[in-house]
Amino acid sequence: MTPELVVDILRQALMMTLWLGAPLLAIGFLAGIAVSLIQIVTSIQDTGFSTIPRLVAFLFGIVLLMPWMLQKMTGYTVQMLGDLGRYAR
Repeated sequence: MTPELVVDILRQALMMTLWLGAPLLAIGFLAGIAVSLIQIVTSIQDTGFSTIPRLVAFLFGIVLLMPWMLQKMTGYTVQMLGDLGRYAR
């Protein structure tokens, strides 16, 4: 296995991680900003008020994005296992 092949495999794995994690991080970021704005406007400083809406947003995002995430992960796995002979040299 050449160093270029190892770098390519690691690059693909990191890009897949980025593609799978970015939408959930964006959902959490937007939910956090929305909750913070509501807290600023209403002067509510309860920790439960800031945590529960973010958790609900993450849960909704995971449920909504799960088919797409599974499709991406399955495609990546099939690609890696399909080229297994090339990696074993």
